[in-house]
Amino acid sequence: MVDYTQPLKTTFELQRTSIEQGQTAIEQTFDLQQRVGETALDSMEATRSIQRNAVEVNRDLLHGILDALETNVPGMEDTIAELRTTVDEQYETLLDNHEELFENVTEEFDEAVSAADEMNQEYLEMLDEQLDLLYDAHEELEDQSVETVDEIGTQIEEMQEQAEEFQEQVQDVSEEATESVEA
Repeated sequence: MVDYTQPLKTTFELQRTSIEQGQTAIEQTFDLQQRVGETALDSMEATRSIQRNAVEVNRDLLHGILDALETNVPGMEDTIAELRTTVDEQYETLLDNHEELFENVTEEFDEAVSAADEMNQEYLEMLDEQLDLLYDAHEELEDQSVETVDEIGTQIEEMQEQAEEFQEQVQDVSEEATESVEA
């Protein structure tokens, strides 16, 4: 008996494999997005630290200049002390603003990454549910298609048997007719 259903089964299996690969690609894309977001957050922290250190180095450099002026210019102690206080206040304000800015930016970005992760997770859950329904329908369609093809195959074989029987009958009748004519 010829198996007419094997090409059909193979086609359905290839379709399922294609769907699974598509799902895997989507999951990997969302995973990549999550890692990119986490990496961006990490780099923001590094940037904040580097910028803060640069501001502190500038402040220390300015203090060194004020120390040099105080040492080398007699009678400027009070003026330099006032200037040092002003510089310290301005740098403290700058560092506070810098810290606040980075806290706000990091918090907003972190919330955006979390919201995107949550949305992606909900999408993946919905996709899984939809794919489960698709797989069920796909398997049902495959079962129905295989059954139909199997029935058609059986009918074809029955028709072939009937054709062979008919051909044998025609050949028998032909042989009998030939024998009758010869006798």
